[in-house]
Parts: sequence; C-alpha cells; structure tokens
Amino acid sequence: MLKIRLQRIGRKNDPSFRAVLTDSKNSTKSGRFLEILGTYNPKMGVKDFKNDRIKYWMSEGAKCSDTMHNFLIHDKVIEGKKINVLPKKKPTQKRKELKAKK
Repeated sequence: MLKIRLQRIGRKNDPSFRAVLTDSKNSTKSGRFLEILGTYNPKMGVKDFKNDRIKYWMSEGAKCSDTMHNFLIHDKVIEGKKINVLPKKKPTQKRKELKAKK
C-alpha cells in the first residue's frame, strides 16, 4: 500500500522534512521513496506541498500518515476531522500509591 508521509532530512538540532510517497513497508529512515510531494520546515513555519500531486495519489489509493492528514486538512486540501497524534498519557499516581506497589 502506498503512503504519503514525512521523511526527516534535516541535520542534528535543525529539523526539516520532506513529504514523500513511499510503500508502507519501507521504514521512515530507509530513504526509499517514489516521489517527493513537498517540504516542511518547522523552524521557519514553511509548508510547501504539491497539492495537485497529493490529490492525484490519494485518488489512486495512497493513504496519508496522521500528521500529513492533519496538515492537508489545515491547508483545506481535503475535508474531514483532524486526528489526534499525541500519545495517550497514563493517569498520574500519588507517591504513596507508587511506594505501596513496590
């Protein structure tokens, strides 16, 4: 299955990302992709996506990662609700309860 996702290309402490079309079986760090669909620089806040190509590949059956999905909804490329990509937090426990478990 084809996937549209972000691939980190920036150096240490200077993140920069590429939006790429890749096979879902490829690792995010493998470097293998079929097409570059845009760039994203979070430090400068610059998003430059090829919206026409993204729409084309989505019509061909490519799925977006959750973060790319949220970017496309924010830019009004696609319709829908945003997806929560933050990890679920465990409820906090008091120290006495933690000591009792040990």
